[in-house]
Amino acid sequence: MKLRFFKIIDRYIIGKFLGTFFLTIALILAIAIVFDISEKIDDFITRGASTKEIIVDYYMNFLVFYGNLFSSMIVFIATIFFTSRMTANTEIVAVLTGGVSFKRMMFPYFVSATIIAGISFFLSHYVIPYTNISRLEFQHAYIDQKQDERFKDIHRQIKPGHIIYFENYNSKRKSGYHFTYEIIEDGRLISKLKADFIRMDTTTNKWIVDNYDIRTIDENNQETLKQGKKLETDFDFSADDIVPRLYTVEMMITPELNEFIEAEKIRGSENINHYLIQKHQRTSWPFATYILVLIGVSISSRKTRGGLGLNVAIGLILCVTYIFFMQISTTFATVGSMSPLLAVWIPNILFAGIGAYLYRVAPK
Repeated sequence: MKLRFFKIIDRYIIGKFLGTFFLTIALILAIAIVFDISEKIDDFITRGASTKEIIVDYYMNFLVFYGNLFSSMIVFIATIFFTSRMTANTEIVAVLTGGVSFKRMMFPYFVSATIIAGISFFLSHYVIPYTNISRLEFQHAYIDQKQDERFKDIHRQIKPGHIIYFENYNSKRKSGYHFTYEIIEDGRLISKLKADFIRMDTTTNKWIVDNYDIRTIDENNQETLKQGKKLETDFDFSADDIVPRLYTVEMMITPELNEFIEAEKIRGSENINHYLIQKHQRTSWPFATYILVLIGVSISSRKTRGGLGLNVAIGLILCVTYIFFMQISTTFATVGSMSPLLAVWIPNILFAGIGAYLYRVAPK
């Protein structure tokens, strides 16, 4: 009889939890789409986006991306909302007086959190990178339409001992001025190519250098010089390797992202911390679901004078605080010396401590 009672309570709470979560996320995303359309409708019309592109390429993927991004926050709000309703209706009191401990009552909450966190984890690592391809390309074509910038003083190690330099590089035209390519072995320069101008021939996918000279140094330090007006050749780098777009990492599933990060470390990229933050957030955001559910239940399982409104207000304040800590810590990692892994997990660590304390005092 007692086991049956537990099963009924479990099914009831899981049903309430998931039902409230999916209803809340649907309402919030619907409102977000309405505001987004009102803001971007002029761009869609003036820049010639088709109805199919708007709906399929942008907004279908918009729902997946932002639904997953804010899922842990929506879980938090949904937990506080339906648990506060249960508390106001004395359902929580009935469950506890029925012989269910507060710890046991948390079981269905964490089952529901595991379902949502598991879906979010899978989407973050393996699905959303694919959906981001269409969404970001649409955004770049019809919304942002920013001119590709000209980059200056680019130093990159394309592989160990192979270093390239551009004084100026145009990513749109795939061309640059004052290019050098150095090959170093055992700390010794063995070859250096200098050219006034370099460009990618998109028909042959080969590089063409103008007004070049190539210096090679043999084991006896004898130098050989070769000069010319034009040279068509293959290099061990592509145009996209020179200045990768920051949002490119959002289009990579995690195994691809890991390979990309290792390659960028070799090349000496200045954006490594940005890439690592993107990688670690794919795990930290789903994991936050458990912490926020723990805090949500601990706050809303007690009757307060403010009732549902006060609990929801406290929940929103905590959500804003969580996002604030995340922004601050990731900023320190991006522009400072903080570890990206630590920066991404600091909010979870802090709020896990808050959750543990609230959980301890909640039954009292």
